[in-house]
Amino acid sequence: MTDVRDDFPILRTSVDGEPPVYLDNAATTQKPARVLDAIVDHYATATANIGRSHHALARRATERYERARAAVQAALGAAHPEEIVFTGGTTDGINLLADTFGRERVGAGDEVVVCGMEHNSNLLPWRRLCERAGARLTVVPVDERGRTDRADFAAALGPRTRLAAVAHVSNVLGTVNPVREMIRDAHRAGVPVVVDGAQAVPHAPVDVRDLDADFYCFSAHKVYGPTGVGVLYGRRDLLAGLPPYRVGGGTVKGVARDEPVAYVPAPARLEAGTPDVAGAVGLAAALGYVADLGWDAVREHDAELVHRAVTALRKVPGARVVGAPEETPSGIVSFVIEGVHPYDVGGHLDRHGVAVRCGVHCASTFLDDLGLLGTVRLSFAVYNTVEEVDRAVDLLHSVRPGVWTAEHPTTRFL
Repeated sequence: MTDVRDDFPILRTSVDGEPPVYLDNAATTQKPARVLDAIVDHYATATANIGRSHHALARRATERYERARAAVQAALGAAHPEEIVFTGGTTDGINLLADTFGRERVGAGDEVVVCGMEHNSNLLPWRRLCERAGARLTVVPVDERGRTDRADFAAALGPRTRLAAVAHVSNVLGTVNPVREMIRDAHRAGVPVVVDGAQAVPHAPVDVRDLDADFYCFSAHKVYGPTGVGVLYGRRDLLAGLPPYRVGGGTVKGVARDEPVAYVPAPARLEAGTPDVAGAVGLAAALGYVADLGWDAVREHDAELVHRAVTALRKVPGARVVGAPEETPSGIVSFVIEGVHPYDVGGHLDRHGVAVRCGVHCASTFLDDLGLLGTVRLSFAVYNTVEEVDRAVDLLHSVRPGVWTAEHPTTRFL
C-alpha cells in the first residue's frame, strides 16, 4: 500500500532532516488530506452552532453533523442513527457509561467483570464505580501469552454480575479477544457488555449487530480522524433509558422554574453543549477513506508488516516478542530486549528518527500480570512499509543499555 503515502501530508515533512518513520499508530494515527480537507471545508463553509439557530448556516452545520452520524452508523452496521452518540473519545464514552448505565445498574454487593488486558480507560471507570457503589471488580486473568480464555470469562459471570467490560483488541499486544462469543456467554447469564473498540476499528470491519454488542466505543484519532472526538454505540433500547451524563444546552425540550426538567431523547440528551462538529465531519471522512482502501487490503497489509516484524525480531540478540501477534495480526507487535530498559530502546530508535511507544501503555496492571517492567511497541498503519519495519529492527542490533538501565532500572511510567 505504498501508494497511499501520498495521501498523508505529514509524511512529506522531515524530522531532523529525515522523513518521519512513524510506528506509534496505536497511540494516534496521522491524517490523510481527505480528512484535513473535510475539516477545513466545514470551518470555511458551514461554521455555526447546530440545532439552535434558525438560519441557513446553522441548518447546513446541523445537516453535516447528522450526515456524519449516519456515516458512522453505516460503518458500524448499527440499526439506527440515534444509536450513535458522539463523545470526546473512547475514554469519554466509557466514563459516560460508567456514570449513567453503571450507576443505575450496579449497587452494593454487585459485581463488574473486566479482562486482565484492559487499558486504564476500560478499567479505572469501572473500578471507581465499584468503589463508590460498594461493589466488587472481578478481573479475568490472562495467560502467559497475554490472552483471555473464554472459559475463564464465562466462569467469572456470577449471579451478582451486573455488567462486563472487555477490550476487542489489546493496545499492548494486539491480542484479539473473541468478543462475539464472549458477548454471547454474557448474554446467556443476563449480563450486558461494554466493548472498548479503540484498537479494533482501524484494522478490521466491525459490525455491532453481528457482535450483538450492547455498547461499543472507539476514538476517531486512532482511525485516521481528528483528536477530541469519538463514538459510543449503544442499542436503542439501552440508550433510551440512560440519564443525561452532562446537562446543558441541547439536552432539554424546555426549562421552567417550577416544573421538572424534560430532557430530549438520545443521542442529543447525551451530547450536551456545542459538539465537535468539525471532528464528526472529519471522522466520517476518515471512515470513508479506510472503506475506499478496502478492508481486505488493510488486513493483508497489517499481516505483512506484523509477520515481517516478528520474523526480524527473532534474529535480534536478546529480543523477545511478547504474546503471539502473528496469530491474529492487528497492527501491533510488542517486544522486550533482555538487559535493556524499554525507554533506552525507545530513545535509541528516536535518535535515529523512528517513533515507537515504550513503557506500560496505560495498562500497568496487565504488564504486572505478565511480569514485565514494560515493552517496546511497534504499531502499524496503512502508510507504513516493510522498509520502515526493517529499518526499525535493524537499529535494534546497535542498541545498548543506557541511563534508564543503569540509573532507573525499575522506573516505569506512561
